[in-house]
Amino acid sequence: MEALLTPEALVAFATLTVLEIVLGIDNIVFISILTNRLPVAEQPRARFLGLAAAMVMRIALLLSLAWIMRLTTPLFTLLELEISGRDLILLAGGTFLIAKATREVHNSLEGDEDDPSAGGRTVSFVGVLAQIALIDVVFSLDSVITAVGLVDQIPIMVAAIVVAVLVMMAAAGTISGFIDEHPTVKMLALTFLVLIGVTLVAEGLDFHVPKGYIYFAMAFSFGVEVLNIRAQRKRRASVKLRKAQLGDLIN
Repeated sequence: MEALLTPEALVAFATLTVLEIVLGIDNIVFISILTNRLPVAEQPRARFLGLAAAMVMRIALLLSLAWIMRLTTPLFTLLELEISGRDLILLAGGTFLIAKATREVHNSLEGDEDDPSAGGRTVSFVGVLAQIALIDVVFSLDSVITAVGLVDQIPIMVAAIVVAVLVMMAAAGTISGFIDEHPTVKMLALTFLVLIGVTLVAEGLDFHVPKGYIYFAMAFSFGVEVLNIRAQRKRRASVKLRKAQLGDLIN
C-alpha cells in the first residue's frame, strides 16, 4: 500500500488519469452523438451506462494482461503485413466508426434525423447501448495498451481509469448538450470521428499515426468553432439591439 503513495506513484497516477481523460474524449463524443437520438428522458441513463461499460471493459482488460499481450502475436500474413488479434479489432472498430460517422453526416445533411426509416431520432435504447459497447472495445483496448506502456502497477492503472471515467461521466451531459445545441459542432465532431476511424484502420495495418497531431487538430478546430459561435452570438445580440432601438424610435 505504501508503494502506491510514493511521489513516483502519485505522479504516474496523475499522468495516466489525464491521459485516460484525453483518450476518452472521442468516446464521449461518440456516446453523445448516439444518445442524442434517444428521447431526452433516456439520454442521461444511456450515457451513464455507456461510460460505465467502458470503465468495466478497461478494468477487465487490465486484469487479463496475459491475453492482451497475446493479442499482439501475428495470426497470419496478408500482403506482407503481419495481422494480429489487436489489428483485427482495430480494423473492425475503425471501419465501424467510419461507417457510423459517415451515416450520421448523411442524415444530418439530408435532413433525415427525424425520419425513423432513415435512422433518425426514433432508435432503440438497447441498440444504442450495443453500438456503444462495440466501440468501447476498440477505445478500451487502445487505452489499456497505452496504460500498460506507462505504468506497471495494476492498482494505479485501475484507480486512474475509475477517476477518468467519473470525470467523463460528470462532463458527458454538458458535452452532449453542447453538441446537440450547435449543429456545426456536431458536424465537426463527426468528421473527427471519421478521422479517428481512419487512424484505427491505419494502426490495424501497422501504419503508426501519432495521436498528438490528431488531438491538436481537434483542439484547434474546436477552438476556432467556439470563436465562431461567440462571434455569431454577438452579431445576433447586435441585431436585436438595433431592432429594439428602431422600435423605440418608431414609437
